[in-house]
Amino acid sequence: MQDAEDIKAYYYFDEAGDPQILARKGVNLVERGVSSKVFMVGYLETKNPKEFSKALIQLREEISKDEYLAGIPSIKNTKRMFHANVDCAEVHERVFKLLKQSDFTFYCVAARKNVDLFRKKFDLKSAKLYEYLVSKLLENRLHLYSEIDCYFSAMGSTVRQDNMEAAIQNAITIFQNKWQKENVNNIRVIIQQSSEIPLLQAADYVLWTIQRVYERHDFRYYNYLKDKIKLVHDVFDFEKYPKTYYTPGFPLEAKRIDPV
Repeated sequence: MQDAEDIKAYYYFDEAGDPQILARKGVNLVERGVSSKVFMVGYLETKNPKEFSKALIQLREEISKDEYLAGIPSIKNTKRMFHANVDCAEVHERVFKLLKQSDFTFYCVAARKNVDLFRKKFDLKSAKLYEYLVSKLLENRLHLYSEIDCYFSAMGSTVRQDNMEAAIQNAITIFQNKWQKENVNNIRVIIQQSSEIPLLQAADYVLWTIQRVYERHDFRYYNYLKDKIKLVHDVFDFEKYPKTYYTPGFPLEAKRIDPV
């Protein structure tokens, strides 16, 4: 077990897909093709947020002044914040090249959406699902540093101060029960709008690459950043367990994650 470094780390959380499965009258949204097949939560980890944030802000300012891009409708949104699902291809290229050279690692949990499982385990409640995924992400990663600031992208009533603190406390309890070691570091929870925190926008970009793998079998962007993506845990792929932990040495591939 790794000892804690006497240093402050920063975790930036975001989600991809949507947690809903059923609509009114029990209509299965996944089967209708109007909802994502997978809901995932991930976080970007860095020890140097100021330099990274400054680079993203500078890039956004450069893009905002670029006459070649001025006529693209989505640039209006990009001027406010980076968002991978909205930004145009020209912006994607610049952001991904910046991410490639930046100092961070990324961790993700992907939850395949199953009505019976989600009803039994989460009572089909988005907040419970999100809380569970955060706990799974962090149960082995909260003891690593003397201080950790956890920034969460606001998501209505699903991501709240109280339930994110509860998710973190649950992760700490799981770690203590497993290793019989108390977690004594300082952990803070901050809920923010993505538009206010550049590294939440960076987390959105990385998570988007993983989402495209699961939803579209598009590996292009994931492969470009896979050395940064230290873990994708396909938590409800029971058929492939224990080979459900994807790393740079055992990356996501079509033959490994089919069917979704």
